[in-house]
Amino acid sequence: MAAVPIFLFVLFFLQSHIQIALCRKHDTHFFDICPPSRCNDSGPEIRYPYRLDSSPELCGVPGMVLTCSTEGDTVLNLPNFGTTIVQVINYQPFGYVTVRLGNSWPSCLLQNRTMINLTTLLYSPMTTPISLITCPKMLPLNNERDSLTGPVSCLSSPDKYIYVVSAYESMDVIPFGCMMLENGINILRRSYYDVKYDKSISWEVIVDDFLVRRLVTLDWIDFSNITKKCVQCEYKGKRCGYDSTRNEAFCKPHDLNVRAISAISSVIFLLILAIPAALFYFSRKADKERETRLKIERFLVSYRITKPTRYTFKEVKKITKHFKHKLGQGGFGSVYKGELPNGLPVAIKMLEQSKGAGEEFINEVVTIGRIHHVNIVRLLGFCSEQTRRALVYEFMPNDSLEKYIVSRKNGQPLKMDKLLQISIGIARGIEYLHQGCNERILHFDIKPHNILLDENLNPKIADFGLAKLCSKDQSAIAMTAARGTMGYIAPEVYSRNFGTVSYKSDVFSFGMLLIELIAGKKCTDPDIQNQSDVYFPELVYNSLVRGEELQLGVEVTTSDAEIARKIIIVAFWCIQWNPVVRPSMTSVVSMLIGNLQNLEIPPIPFVSSPGLEISTIFGEV
Repeated sequence: MAAVPIFLFVLFFLQSHIQIALCRKHDTHFFDICPPSRCNDSGPEIRYPYRLDSSPELCGVPGMVLTCSTEGDTVLNLPNFGTTIVQVINYQPFGYVTVRLGNSWPSCLLQNRTMINLTTLLYSPMTTPISLITCPKMLPLNNERDSLTGPVSCLSSPDKYIYVVSAYESMDVIPFGCMMLENGINILRRSYYDVKYDKSISWEVIVDDFLVRRLVTLDWIDFSNITKKCVQCEYKGKRCGYDSTRNEAFCKPHDLNVRAISAISSVIFLLILAIPAALFYFSRKADKERETRLKIERFLVSYRITKPTRYTFKEVKKITKHFKHKLGQGGFGSVYKGELPNGLPVAIKMLEQSKGAGEEFINEVVTIGRIHHVNIVRLLGFCSEQTRRALVYEFMPNDSLEKYIVSRKNGQPLKMDKLLQISIGIARGIEYLHQGCNERILHFDIKPHNILLDENLNPKIADFGLAKLCSKDQSAIAMTAARGTMGYIAPEVYSRNFGTVSYKSDVFSFGMLLIELIAGKKCTDPDIQNQSDVYFPELVYNSLVRGEELQLGVEVTTSDAEIARKIIIVAFWCIQWNPVVRPSMTSVVSMLIGNLQNLEIPPIPFVSSPGLEISTIFGEV
């Protein structure tokens, strides 16, 4: 950095800070007319963005207005919730309010178990999934029983007792003689962290607080950047205020004597002149990392569950024996083999600090951290400590499916019936992501490398770093950029001219995977790039239409050939360019387990022409 730019930067910096200091003298007027208040001595402190209804309107955000009842309670009236009594207002590090539900709610909160959307313009309620079990007699609950509470008095009777169990628990925690009554119910809950006593709260207490004390926590929703700025302001130990002239929130400054600004500026001038570049660089870097940590910690509080386990970085080093055995390198970091204290082998992915501002970490935990399926890799734990982030998975001893596609060149192919079992397993895993969860999970990176195989070669879908959540009735997904791996990305992900992005994009990727699985080579294999100008799947399709024997590279029996033909037909239904024509994964599973005679040859899924420009989407061979 040259001397003149440094000098100009310093002058600009000092000028802006002097202007800010002078403006702050005006900003303090806000805190004079909007001082903190309470409805009673032990009640929550009320300050911006909240205000009492007796305070001027500028003292709070519209919709975050509180009232003091005649009994001294702090009252908050909300759409969908009615009149509630405020118990806690948390201003940082995450903005939320914990309330007690009022009389507009039924006395038995589990009587009507149909969850409606209670999100408002300002708040999003915290929830947790539960299951209900029925037992013929009362259970002797003790501290050793994990994630089980009850009985629920308003649902129980003398001959049956209803208990609540965490939906994340496996079926073996259900006591002998008890039966599952209802599974996967989302109930409202309070925060897992008690601000007043600075401690975490157990899952059992959380459920009891909802059913008995009727406590619910509502997250602030960021709007107009006001609540977000206030959370950041409080996190720095300052107070948040509102400037009506600029229509924005601001932080209350430390008390400064304006007359001393010139003297302080001289000192700052010398300091900044010495290290301007370093100060700017480290400040920006620290702010960015702090925002990432805040984002991840807020997510962990919102989604905190008894499982997966949170590990410290020290524990991660011990599990991996100081990262001794490296399994591989991925797009978001390195993977190491480890072993838990109970002897269970695990794979640990260490995420690179510079990747995605925590998006990869949050995507993984929010998706596979909450689900269990035989064809989806299980997340056993995670680590989030300062800039270090790691994910702990069950270990898959047989590597990925990609290894077996490549190894066919070396004379080590899998049997055709096993390939069919693997195809069905992957399809069922994707079907579960699309239909089996409360929210639809779109993977956006289905490919052989992300299909891991256990000791019995059963497939498990992995790597949810690019996944997106959406409601099941959402027909289109908004995306700012294409995501996925070249050769497996659906056309509509590149260009909306082909249609809207939806769960059908995963169906396309699965179809490309099936073609590679049966053909025994990658559609983008550089070794065969110059053999033909024709798009590789087109060669396979032409053989299929003409009824020719598929070139599988290995000798097969008649039954094997029928299996291969069935899988290829399903694959070409999946890779139709028009996403509307593609089947759902439920239909794909039915086709794979059904008879070959019931399958129709799909229409040609691409424009037939050598050297197609669009072929760059999938790879030419």
